[in-house]
Amino acid sequence: MDILKMDALAQSAALDQGDFSVEELMDATLARIEAVNGTVNAIVSLRDGDRLRAEAREADSGPRRGWLHGIPIAIKDLSNAAGLPTSRGSPLFDGEIAETDDIMVARLRQAGAIIIGKTNTPEFGLGSHTFNPVHGATLNPYDTTRSAGGSSGGAAVALATGMLSVADGSDMMGSLRNPAGWNNVYGMRPTWGTVPSEAEGDLFLHQLSTNGPMARSPGDLAALLDTMIGSDPRQPLTWAGRKTLTTVAKAPKKLRIGYLGDWNGALPLEEGIEEISQDAMNGLRDLGHRVSALEAPFDMDALWQSWTDLRSFAVAGGLGPIYDDPARRGYLKPAAVWEIERGRAMTAGVIQRASEIRSDWFRRCTRLFESFDVLALPSAQMWPFDVNWVFPEVIAGRPMDTYHRWMQVVIPAGLIGLPVVNIPAGFGANGLPAGIQLIGPRMSDARLLQLAGQWHAATDWPGARPPPV
Repeated sequence: MDILKMDALAQSAALDQGDFSVEELMDATLARIEAVNGTVNAIVSLRDGDRLRAEAREADSGPRRGWLHGIPIAIKDLSNAAGLPTSRGSPLFDGEIAETDDIMVARLRQAGAIIIGKTNTPEFGLGSHTFNPVHGATLNPYDTTRSAGGSSGGAAVALATGMLSVADGSDMMGSLRNPAGWNNVYGMRPTWGTVPSEAEGDLFLHQLSTNGPMARSPGDLAALLDTMIGSDPRQPLTWAGRKTLTTVAKAPKKLRIGYLGDWNGALPLEEGIEEISQDAMNGLRDLGHRVSALEAPFDMDALWQSWTDLRSFAVAGGLGPIYDDPARRGYLKPAAVWEIERGRAMTAGVIQRASEIRSDWFRRCTRLFESFDVLALPSAQMWPFDVNWVFPEVIAGRPMDTYHRWMQVVIPAGLIGLPVVNIPAGFGANGLPAGIQLIGPRMSDARLLQLAGQWHAATDWPGARPPPV
């Protein structure tokens, strides 16, 4: 029995039944990290092995605290885990030790997880390519010359290679979706507000980013999501959320799925992306769902303008204090400086217009979901690219005018806080994995997980084709 190939829920049940101990699971985890992490660089700030084994023995001798009891987890290096560094991929914070857990991390600990380290991320999470000057680049385990995606690239690679069975991530611009697609695992951006962030700074304006779960199966996604969700009384725009694990194993009703493809040509797709996406749509048809090709339901240029304005506005608010300090400004990467300066140059009218476009798109989606239960898009517009690139400059002959234009396919859902599950879509002729975004209306998280569960039962791409690393 290879306990590292088991899903987290299966590991949890086996621990509860005494099939193996937490210490045995920890030993296997550390051995796997020793064997492969030097190649892919997914887990960073790994804690001392002797101390982790001691904590595992303590978990073996104590009462079970929750379904995650004894399960090793590494936290994305944008969130605080008490006693561990939170570098955010920046030399400005390298070695800075967190004194307390973020609310999401605290909930994982309360459920019994053992925090073993951090997972790698781009500097400040900016850009869907995991590299930074503190920990270096995370490599794709299906081709170590290529990007793992991001910003949850370390988490996705740790899952794909069996170093973790379940992981947290965060998503502003596809960071739970693109790396999941590029590493043949599942990632979920939940309904915005169901997984609270931290009760600090502005609590009203910046409704773009959210934490969420990643896993090798939809069941584990649901279990981790149920642990993460729950309103925070200190934050006005958080939601209680609905538990999903009890329903994920049920087959969904026959769903109406609208496939948006390249958004009537507005989204350039690298060769092979449309073909693998169509194969996935045919797979969903084979499961009994009605899949229809949709005309573009909204002006993509308007969505992009709204997105980039609101994103720059948010980044300028978050990183502005660093920019204002001459001694620290030079440590910001060019993309961060560009976002801050752009955000600060905006007038109130520009921000208001961006919010109005977002509101119009939400209203349009409300009507669209009267005719469709789920919308589908590729998880990325291209295959994993050269790890030495900063970002792709051209897709299908079309120049990319910003560092993040190549990820435009993820903004329709992220702009208005809709839930999305990335499902693995298989592999191209190049041997690289791709994914599909399944998008639903607000609070349809459980239905999306049911559909993902049905897909997983029919395909199990993570189990059928693990990476060669």
